[in-house]
Amino acid sequence: MVLQKGEKVFIITRRLFQQDLRRHFAGEVIECDGSTARVSGYAFVYDDATNDFIRREEIRTRIFSLVDGGLIINLISADANLEDVRYTTNEKHQRILTDGKTFQMNISEFSARM
Repeated sequence: MVLQKGEKVFIITRRLFQQDLRRHFAGEVIECDGSTARVSGYAFVYDDATNDFIRREEIRTRIFSLVDGGLIINLISADANLEDVRYTTNEKHQRILTDGKTFQMNISEFSARM
């Protein structure tokens, strides 16, 4: 099996059109069966007004298809504290996903400010 129960993931939903919502999800795999995974965690949606991703406060449980070409699924550190995961920008203006402690991941393909 590709994903195991208890693994932590960061999932990016690819946009098909410029105006599509920019959505990300950080969570822990609750179950995985073949080509689907049940993941519990936090949804993030891009806010054009603040030029940043806003975390939804409530924990959500979502089911993701592992064969969906519209998803980019990254494994993140088992040490990452999902309660504290947020976005920040580094000195190179790159967007970083971090828990402010042991975990950080650069998620920018380009700079955060265009």
